[in-house]
Amino acid sequence: MNEFFKKLFSSDKKETLDKGLEKTKTTFFSKLSKAVAGKSKVDDDVLDNLEEILVASDVGVNTTLKIIERIEKRVAEDKYLGTDELNQILRDEIGALLSETNTGEATEFEVPKDKKPYVLMVVGVNGVGKTTTIGKLAYQFKKAGHKVVLGAADTFRAAAIDQLQVWADRVDVTIVRQNMGSDPASVAFDTLQSAVAQNADVVIIDTAGRLHNKINLMNELSKVKRVMQKVIADAPHDVLLVLDGSTGQNAFEQAKQFTAATEVTSLAVTKLDGTAKGGVVIGISDQFQIPVKYIGVGEGIEDLQVFNKYEFVDSFFK
Repeated sequence: MNEFFKKLFSSDKKETLDKGLEKTKTTFFSKLSKAVAGKSKVDDDVLDNLEEILVASDVGVNTTLKIIERIEKRVAEDKYLGTDELNQILRDEIGALLSETNTGEATEFEVPKDKKPYVLMVVGVNGVGKTTTIGKLAYQFKKAGHKVVLGAADTFRAAAIDQLQVWADRVDVTIVRQNMGSDPASVAFDTLQSAVAQNADVVIIDTAGRLHNKINLMNELSKVKRVMQKVIADAPHDVLLVLDGSTGQNAFEQAKQFTAATEVTSLAVTKLDGTAKGGVVIGISDQFQIPVKYIGVGEGIEDLQVFNKYEFVDSFFK
């Protein structure tokens, strides 16, 4: 068995992941079986079809070309590569590609022990599942025994503040909020002060995601960071960009815009259960070389998972 897959999966989590990737997998493999129908070996036709299938699964053009190149190399080395081996080769090559990002090793919701409080700033446009992701993260961190404080710094929309309040109540964690239209940086400042006073372990700051004016977004996020650093010198410790996996190429575009506006250090890809575009996880982690930390594979509070590349590829090719 490939080294890549020598990992143990917890059965509940794995079952949810298998179910969450079902649509992507079914679409991908039904197209793949049509592409190789009547063929016994991997030839140019098969590779052309495979290229189309990967692009259609939102793996992204550049990442697709990398995968095809790797398979061409295998074909060149082994002149009679059978189509029945294609699944295993694809599995190996996608696994190898994800390994190069040097991430996706984690299996638990962990926070660095040397950062207290550990400050997580969450960015992303409205509608991608940002607030829900924050709520589910708060739940997981609390479940792991951490004291969590939320900061409602998306003051642009009253709904965002109220929605975060609902999650804070549901998970039973502290929330720091001001009125709609307040200065986001001032909310972030208050949140960090409050977290330090309470000896909290984790702080999650929600921010507004208005992409139509990138300069404003850039300035706002820079200001929020600067003000946070008055309380905790190296905050934020992680800038998490939330992307909606079901939007496929649009998620790539948002990743491009946000990485230009601020330094993004990790990604959460949501709504993978309702889409056939799960390949976007492979493309985004390869193209941006930013670790995918979390994936959303269902509506339930437990359905935000720590992204583990071994489990992901195993589910995809199961």
